[in-house]
Amino acid sequence: MFQVIGGRSVQVTRLLAPRSPVIVEAVRGRKSRTDPVAKSKEGRIKLPPPVDATEMVVLKERYTEYQMITRALRLEFKEEVLRKKYEEETGSLAEERARQEAEEHRALMAFNSQENLRILQVRMLRIQKETEDAERQQLEAVVQRQQQQQEFIKEKEKEVLKLQEDAKNFITLENLDQRIEEALDNPKNYNFAIDKEGRVVKQTTLQ
Repeated sequence: MFQVIGGRSVQVTRLLAPRSPVIVEAVRGRKSRTDPVAKSKEGRIKLPPPVDATEMVVLKERYTEYQMITRALRLEFKEEVLRKKYEEETGSLAEERARQEAEEHRALMAFNSQENLRILQVRMLRIQKETEDAERQQLEAVVQRQQQQQEFIKEKEKEVLKLQEDAKNFITLENLDQRIEEALDNPKNYNFAIDKEGRVVKQTTLQ
């Protein structure tokens, strides 16, 4: 199908059709050393551009002048740097720097002394507190040991009193006949059963 656009007949289907993607980009390559000379340059002799003698003399003079000015500026800058370095080492700048360093040293020494005094006070307070804590712990340990010792003595006194009370019921050679008669007169039956509450639920009869 053709259509007239701007006085020209254009195929519409070609314009409406999607464009195909470019697979390889068109890049102009460079010739290698082994490529032959182009046909359009065969037999061509490359001559250097013509040089004007007057212009060459002027350029040479200007280049010489430029070198002289550059060398002079370089030497002047170097001299200024050396002069400043010399003044810093031996001149008034050195004296000013030495004075500033001395003042800074005195200020640092004063600050160091104050800091040492503060740290000493903090250390003294810490040592005093540690000493008080150690003494308090020792005193508490002594008191605790005394309390434990008193409790131990009380327990032993109770055991001695209980042993003395139990000793009254011990069987000896003097009361052996009497305890035998008492056991025969008052027999006890230990063959019984108890429940969870400790009550006797079943007991055999003595024979």
